[in-house]
Amino acid sequence: MSPNQPGSSGQIAGQLLPLAKAEELLSTLASVVSVKIVADDQGGVDAIHVLVTGELTPKQVVRNVESALVAHLGMKVDHRKVSVATTVRRPPAAGEQAIEEKAIARAAKVGRSLYFEDVEVRGSRTKGMLCRVTLRQGDQQFVGEAEGMEGDRGRAELAAKATLSAVALSDKSGRQFSLEGVKVVAAFDREVILAGVMVRQGRSSALLTGSCSVRDSVETAGVLAVLDATNRWIEAGERAVIG
Repeated sequence: MSPNQPGSSGQIAGQLLPLAKAEELLSTLASVVSVKIVADDQGGVDAIHVLVTGELTPKQVVRNVESALVAHLGMKVDHRKVSVATTVRRPPAAGEQAIEEKAIARAAKVGRSLYFEDVEVRGSRTKGMLCRVTLRQGDQQFVGEAEGMEGDRGRAELAAKATLSAVALSDKSGRQFSLEGVKVVAAFDREVILAGVMVRQGRSSALLTGSCSVRDSVETAGVLAVLDATNRWIEAGERAVIG
């Protein structure tokens, strides 16, 4: 199997993306105290052990880990490899203050990215179904909603629209985000959600694309596909010119 083929994300992580970089990234996530990534014999990811303070549920932490690795490193890891343990974090001692300040600086550096916290789908009196998506950026939450029809593609599209609504709430630059489309495709014996997002500012525009394989649900994959597109652009690109 080629390192660029789906299913070889561990090889990509071990050979091209230093695991230490992934640990450093995950240590900046909300409520995370420490992270340890265990490599397998091939240099891939065998397990990710995350110690947290308990403000978020383990399921939310796992989702944040998945979305952070995809958005920042293009690294897709099976959620079953992520284990979460909870502890009560004590205030740093005087000798630990410098380490604490470095961790805060790292968090500020990557703090522009949005992380998936929750998605909720329920019946709607007007259009059949309502989807609500909650994203987190640092200590702030942004909630977006969308209404539409039932069905796998409909659920993925609703989740993508709700995600963009939350993204727009977090953006203070006056850019406009719109969903170009969502597709559910079969590839490599699994379903994959593809999302296209158009971002506009003034007379300029850019098409962003993202993807995520379906594991928990199509709506979760729809959220992560949009974040895959927008977070990479936000991190690369507030320096990039929309053309």
